[in-house]
Amino acid sequence: MGKRSKARELAVQVLFHMEYHSGKPVEVFELISGNFGSSESVKDFSESLVCNVCNNLERLDDLIRRSSKNWRLERMSRVDRTILRLGVCEILFSPDVPPKVSIDEAVELGKKFGTEDSASFINGVMDNIFNSLSPDDVGPEKKQYFEKKG
Repeated sequence: MGKRSKARELAVQVLFHMEYHSGKPVEVFELISGNFGSSESVKDFSESLVCNVCNNLERLDDLIRRSSKNWRLERMSRVDRTILRLGVCEILFSPDVPPKVSIDEAVELGKKFGTEDSASFINGVMDNIFNSLSPDDVGPEKKQYFEKKG
């Protein structure tokens, strides 16, 4: 497994912990990454993901709500909701990660941490979000992925 995949797993673990316990993202990140013995090589990307999710939670949740037909955010499993937030955040704010990679990685996280239905649910919601975004919704470094859609 690559470093970025491991970093995403760590980010899911931190964000999932935050679903149950409040705290400052950086402090929670240190606690969880220390408990899981995470290597330094994955921490930077993972911590960046966690902080971006926490700093943009309202926008992420709004996109997920609009793209999850027949599912209220509050009724989703905490694991699925956490993975969706992470994947959408990566689509929007990770300039060097193509959106399709973010979607594939989120699906894999769903297979690993979720139920047997999580992967397909996550894939459907993430595809809806990707297809609903325009070049104006993302930073200049990601516009190329959204101009080629169609």
